[in-house]
Amino acid sequence: MPRTGRPGLTHREKRELWHRWKAGQTLSEIGRALNKHTGSVHGVLTVTGGIEPRPRKRSSRALQLHEREEVSRGLGRGFSFRYIAKLIGRSASTISREVSRNGGRATYRAVQADLYALAQLLRPKPCLLSQHQVLRKLVAGKLALEWSPAQISGWLGREYDTGLSMQISHETISKSLFIQARGVLKRELISHLRSNRTMRRGKTWTTTGQLRGQIVDAISISERPAEVEDRAVAGHWEGDLISGSGNTHMATLVERASRFVMLVKVDGKDTNSVVGALKRHIQSLPEGVMRSLTWDRGTEMAQHKQITLATSVDIYFCDSQSPWQRGANENTNRLLRQYFPKKTNLSVHTQNDLDLVADRLNARPGKTLGFKTPAYRLAEMLR
Repeated sequence: MPRTGRPGLTHREKRELWHRWKAGQTLSEIGRALNKHTGSVHGVLTVTGGIEPRPRKRSSRALQLHEREEVSRGLGRGFSFRYIAKLIGRSASTISREVSRNGGRATYRAVQADLYALAQLLRPKPCLLSQHQVLRKLVAGKLALEWSPAQISGWLGREYDTGLSMQISHETISKSLFIQARGVLKRELISHLRSNRTMRRGKTWTTTGQLRGQIVDAISISERPAEVEDRAVAGHWEGDLISGSGNTHMATLVERASRFVMLVKVDGKDTNSVVGALKRHIQSLPEGVMRSLTWDRGTEMAQHKQITLATSVDIYFCDSQSPWQRGANENTNRLLRQYFPKKTNLSVHTQNDLDLVADRLNARPGKTLGFKTPAYRLAEMLR
């Protein structure tokens, strides 16, 4: 059956993904660097709870690919196992087992045999908690009481100092929580950890020196001109993001005076994705349609100055936890949930899909507009 959906990541891409993850990059930043959707990046990370799996290593005593190729050539020439073994410096029993486990003389292929041997390295070592029911229940009980893995490990070491079977490291407890493939500790126990994270970051992870999370030179909503407040003229907009499942988002823009709606597809919630998408969208508008934009304190607008420099649109920011300061936008976002329900993947919608939904809202008469449509009212104000 042919594969459907997004293509997976190659081994090289996965190595780069883990390198970028440990360097502190966001899912969106990693996705852009690899030209992959953020959902694909998230899928790779969640399998192991953000913990990079150990690289598979072959034993120095195991057969290598070039040796298997010699075996294949020897079989093709009708050589005996003993003669082939002498040629590559191995025992005859090693060659016999190698050929038997890979289909016999008639069907042995070096590359397939090597891939099979590599796959066998995936067999995981059984986790301590999976083999010790009493210890597993004890650890789960302490986690439910908000004990940290380090506290549990230290307490067990003191309480059961003579019983090695009751000793466990805090790292083993943490991995059993975050790597759900082990099937040992229930995922709900993660909520009892103080960090409340669903994935782990490396010890060296830091955001020092990064602009992410900082809104530089934010202009307060209190500094907006009076004409914006009283909705006397068109061209002043409110904006926000609405979110869906799988770290998917879209930007919503509402003109304050006419309630005209525009929807913008964004590739992620990081500031590069959001600011870049908004900048391109605003630049496509006729001159004078957008003069200012009011946003909340979301960090997706950390690099808002790029919009102002490229489009001359002034950006204002609401006070913290004050959604009513963008009332028109908040009301519109509630209407949009009819078309984009919560917990649905927003990335499946194209920009054309978003434009069609916006057109529907803009063709509805509004009570606050004297039952004129937003599209008619905006056109009327811009004449």
